[in-house]
Amino acid sequence: MFVTTAGRTNPEMVDQAKSLADELSILYIKREKRSIKDLQHQHGEECLVVGKNRLELHKIGKVEPFFFHPNIAMLRLKRLLQGEEDPYLAAAGIKEGSKILDCTLGLGSDAIVASFAAGETGSVLAIEADPAISCIVRNGLNQWQDAQPEIQEAMKRIEIRTGHHLNLLKAMPDQSFDIVYFDPMFEESVLESDGIRGLTHFASRENLTEETLVEAKRVAVSRVVLKDHFRSTRFSQFGFTVIKRKTSAFHYGYIEKNTN
Repeated sequence: MFVTTAGRTNPEMVDQAKSLADELSILYIKREKRSIKDLQHQHGEECLVVGKNRLELHKIGKVEPFFFHPNIAMLRLKRLLQGEEDPYLAAAGIKEGSKILDCTLGLGSDAIVASFAAGETGSVLAIEADPAISCIVRNGLNQWQDAQPEIQEAMKRIEIRTGHHLNLLKAMPDQSFDIVYFDPMFEESVLESDGIRGLTHFASRENLTEETLVEAKRVAVSRVVLKDHFRSTRFSQFGFTVIKRKTSAFHYGYIEKNTN
């Protein structure tokens, strides 16, 4: 992978691109009026593009880039503020002050909603395996301005760590988070939005394992929560209690910790 700037660049974009190249240990390449397709053909790699208002990740042979946009989260928060129940918050039992470990950051929609619900006294730590996606979402969370101040603050409170969730789970103390959450790539395709379509080209496809669930249950105080396709075998495989949603292609499941 390499990094470059948008076609119409400026010194600030160049500085940011060089900084990202150092952060991700990748090559910075001057744009010099060349198309992204031409640059990728020349270098044979994925391309991270620094634009005026966002970062984009371009995969060779794919038209749609991946970029941060909290469209789904904003719709969910709007409904939440209107008094509607959010299925994820209900399944996980997230409330003000909750500490959440999101093991599959992706676009960050669930992390944003969880951070807003947990408030200033709670916390969200989100894990992303792909360094470029981690970088793009972190940048987006910190710079997004088209939202109410309290939502912007919730976005900025999210802490992101880059790495595989199993390795990071192993290093965490017992009962260090109230909720541990997984939203793996579905076993069957569900395309909810253009953002998800962009993400599917890049996201990690590591499956859940018994070892991962053992570590998740050790780290969780209250619940381990899974979002998956309604036909997924993972719910029964790992013993999740399923919350069925008649009009949705995905369900939530949870494993309740023994609090006795």
